[in-house]
Amino acid sequence: MRLRNIPGAEVTIARSAYVVQEGTAGSWEDQFGNKNPVHIEIGMGKGRFLTELAERNPQINYVGIERYASVLLRAVEKLNAMEAPPRNLRLLCMDAREIEQSFGEGEVSRIYLNFSDPWPKERHAKRRLTSPQFLARYDRILAPDGWIEFKTDNQELFSFSLESVREAGWKLLAVSRDLHRDEDLMRGNVMTEYEEKFSSLGSPICKLIAAR
Repeated sequence: MRLRNIPGAEVTIARSAYVVQEGTAGSWEDQFGNKNPVHIEIGMGKGRFLTELAERNPQINYVGIERYASVLLRAVEKLNAMEAPPRNLRLLCMDAREIEQSFGEGEVSRIYLNFSDPWPKERHAKRRLTSPQFLARYDRILAPDGWIEFKTDNQELFSFSLESVREAGWKLLAVSRDLHRDEDLMRGNVMTEYEEKFSSLGSPICKLIAAR
């Protein structure tokens, strides 16, 4: 699906107090004014998932990454409309392939990947956010005890992701091909817009948690 360009989106997000410019590796303590753990979501969309997490967990700093300005604009608009937006949330408009420009070695405690683009053609496999190429990037920015949480409704992408994790030598801490029937993994689960949509249509949601 082709994204609709929204005139003025780049200007609006550039002026937003929630949006941080790229090239901030190693400086998130200064951005937030504290030494709390940093959790990030890559491909945050309109921001429902990360905003709810930030509200629930004020002791954690959250950074949402979205490549498309027209999508990130919706997250900014939602925050602007809130009476008391979370102070522990920042946004980045950037391509995830450049993630090491914005996060230093061991600076991130957790990475969320939710309903990522499956890039179904084999020649595009390296663009998948759970590809070996991306796992290598995550390896450099994750803290020693950090981990990745990945959710999708796409069974083929999930199978690919399980294999990528194993090939990279990471450990699978949890795996489910039907998250909403897994009492343990559902404890504290925060749904994204896509998760709510697909689960309401009867599609099982897959989830894995992986660590180095």
